[in-house]
Amino acid sequence: MTKPLPGAALLLSSAGAKIPMLQAARQAWLRLFPTGSIIAGDTQPLCVSRAFADSFWQMPATVNANKAELRRGCIERNIKVILPSRDGELLFWAENKPYFAEAGIHIIVSPAVGINLCLDKLAFAEFGRQHQLPVIPASLHIDDISAEQFVVKERFGAGAKSIGLGLSKTQALQHARQLQAPIYQPMQSGREISIDAWLDQDSHVKGQVLRQRDKVVAGESQITTTFTDTALAQQFSHILAQLKLTGPVVMQAIIDANVKPHIIECNSRFGGASTLSIVAGLDSLYWSFLQAMQPEATLTAFTAATQPIRQLRYSMDIYQYDPDF
Repeated sequence: MTKPLPGAALLLSSAGAKIPMLQAARQAWLRLFPTGSIIAGDTQPLCVSRAFADSFWQMPATVNANKAELRRGCIERNIKVILPSRDGELLFWAENKPYFAEAGIHIIVSPAVGINLCLDKLAFAEFGRQHQLPVIPASLHIDDISAEQFVVKERFGAGAKSIGLGLSKTQALQHARQLQAPIYQPMQSGREISIDAWLDQDSHVKGQVLRQRDKVVAGESQITTTFTDTALAQQFSHILAQLKLTGPVVMQAIIDANVKPHIIECNSRFGGASTLSIVAGLDSLYWSFLQAMQPEATLTAFTAATQPIRQLRYSMDIYQYDPDF
């Protein structure tokens, strides 16, 4: 059993408006520390999640020049675990994980080598080719891609808003001029899915939940439904284990008419709609927090839900009255 640690705080970094993630993190954290607290952290002062957390920290930017200030701020707030939630901060936390660990602060983040691979979509595609994994090919040059229709996207970072889908060669070249570092891929038809998974410190997949992306808005599932497929799950476990990731991850794939997977990308963090996987039995945040605080603890077993579950994500209003704002 976890040793009581009064007031132990969990920090959700880059909290933004990630209310479902914050609430899921709270539920998992309070199972470990019933008297603990949840801190929403963000560089922006008007951060929506601050209204839903126990406290708010307007954090310095996650750059090396600020790491001493960030660690000092964590110590002052009794932060014991940090849950990063934005691709752009993952490398900072991974590279500075030992520095924060010296102060007893644990970070839920994969090794830098795996993060770098996932952040660079061209390197990810090349890794797939070298290891004979079903990753959709990508190139800096459109003539390297044999296809009638093309996808054009940013090589680095989250580029859902700037992606070009189902383009002709002429359209693809025109679209690429709007991007900073464009890459080209063949347009793959089929059913788009997400794979939420949790990997232990040895990069072994403890559990995964497959879900269809029924409706996608700005790159995130607004409506998503779980399903089971043992053969696909075995393939995904094999692929994920080779990426050298740990903790919660979410991978995207297209399933074609022959039920063959075509991997789009992998995000080495908890996803925006990954809260569905917790409801479906993948206790990823609790496992992460428990493993961080008690590395030798026995993790609860993964027991998948026996029926499909659909998640519908929506916006809602909340009202505050002076002096609460």
